[in-house]
Amino acid sequence: MVIKNSILSILFTFVILAVSAQDIPEHISYTRIYDYLDELATDGIIELNSVAKPYSRSFIAEKLFEAQTHKDLNKRQLEELRFFLNEFALEQDKLPDSKLNLIKNDQLNVAFIQPAFNYRDAMFRARITPLLGMDISYNGNGTLTKRWYGVDFQSMIGKNLSVYGSLRDIQVAGPLLARPTYLNDFPGYEYKESSLGGDFSDSRGGIKYSWNWGSIGLVKDNIIWGDNYHGSNILSGRTPSFPMLTLHLKPAKWFEMQYFHGWLVSNVIDSTRFYLDNQDVKQYRMTNKFIAANLFTFTPVKNLNLSIGNSIIYAEADVQPAYFIPIAFYKSIDHTLTKGLGLENQNSQVFLNFSSRNIKHLHLFTSVYADEISWSRFLPSSKERNPISYKIGAELCNFPVENLTLIAEYTNTNIINYKHSIPALTWASNGYNLGSYLGDNSAEIYLAMRYKPLRGLDLSLSLTDAKHGNEYIYLRRDAQGVDAISKIISQPSLGDITWSNNSLAFNAQYEIINNAYAIINVVYSDIKGYNLTSTPIAGEVRKTAQGYLDLFTPAYLQGKNTTITIGFSFGF
Repeated sequence: MVIKNSILSILFTFVILAVSAQDIPEHISYTRIYDYLDELATDGIIELNSVAKPYSRSFIAEKLFEAQTHKDLNKRQLEELRFFLNEFALEQDKLPDSKLNLIKNDQLNVAFIQPAFNYRDAMFRARITPLLGMDISYNGNGTLTKRWYGVDFQSMIGKNLSVYGSLRDIQVAGPLLARPTYLNDFPGYEYKESSLGGDFSDSRGGIKYSWNWGSIGLVKDNIIWGDNYHGSNILSGRTPSFPMLTLHLKPAKWFEMQYFHGWLVSNVIDSTRFYLDNQDVKQYRMTNKFIAANLFTFTPVKNLNLSIGNSIIYAEADVQPAYFIPIAFYKSIDHTLTKGLGLENQNSQVFLNFSSRNIKHLHLFTSVYADEISWSRFLPSSKERNPISYKIGAELCNFPVENLTLIAEYTNTNIINYKHSIPALTWASNGYNLGSYLGDNSAEIYLAMRYKPLRGLDLSLSLTDAKHGNEYIYLRRDAQGVDAISKIISQPSLGDITWSNNSLAFNAQYEIINNAYAIINVVYSDIKGYNLTSTPIAGEVRKTAQGYLDLFTPAYLQGKNTTITIGFSFGF
């Protein structure tokens, strides 16, 4: 056994040297590999900083090889390990094992199972996979069908360059469940709507140059910041993908840095920017909207990660070079740039994240998003509350029952968090909140039990209790010019409940072969709106119970429903 472990350790070292300089992000939709790595880290088998996703495919391969050197994996984890190693074969500089091969030699593999085109030589490695899937949902309000198809391309050129791309066309026959105001965790899309539903073309991809301890890139993708198991309150990844420049550095085992500068979609018309069509009609363009953000993680002791970062949303005519500084405190820069203009500043934020896996089988975490902080508001005598969102949670894996995971999360977000008095500066892109799917003035309890009886089969039972309080706009002054925002943030958290969602969900998914899924999902939900009897204040959006329901929930899911979804997919 000692000899075997020594051989594996030597192989692991060579694999790290071979793959660590490639950086193709594994999209966040491949949740099974992220859940698996999280499980291994919580069991103490690998070390993992899980605050920022996506991970690169080479990093995932490195962690899989790290797990292979340990003898504490159970039978199902070992089978999963072999399965995932085959998925990440090109990152090991070899072709994956497959069946029903059309072509198979030392450099090329074209197969039906798993369906893919794989190529490798001394300079170039590439994979092309088809994307195909369909979900059918049914409840008492009717049937909804979602179809998608497309192609995914990944390539590694030499030792440092990666190019990847993904294109899929998504078609929905039935009601659209994703809109900016809806309080659900469905991915956000900008649909081209029709009487039958809508369709959306999702194009992601990028180019990255990487080395052993870092990478830079120009990509269009989705990202998540903040530890979570049911939606992050910092960057949730559910907005449509947006282009960004990225920088990732890990020069020491105890330090890691993430940075990006992104181009968001404001959904706000700029009256000064327009084209003239051939009938001299003005065709207006949207206001520019940018984001710069950094996140620094310190690991003072093994399995304890402390992260801190900050960001800024700005809407100038062009990009500001100062916000390309990856280690800057952007609020300070903003005060310098906007001093004396007599205008509001840009919109800055601060993040904190704590993650501990120091107790075997147990992951404890907390994430905080602070939109604006005044220290006086923390005093007991202050009625005003800072716009802050926090999440606390825990995951217990494989104890006391093998292959069973228990999860508990609580999320609370204060009034006007994520919002701004200038619409172009909100914490959103395409109208979808970048943070918690519940938006501001909300709270959620999430409990889940996940059981994995065999390789590829994931069963989960979850309970969600979500509430949204009074809805406010960010109003600085009322119609009489009197301070309004102070009164708004002095209201009690949640206050009057305007909307609630109590859901019990069962989900079963089976990854038959790599990238091929069958799923069944059954959700009993009770989603309500409420009539309010209190006196509204300036800035409050007051509606009837049905008005709140229509604002926050698609008609298809309103009230009490049992929604059954079945589906299959190749790719994600």
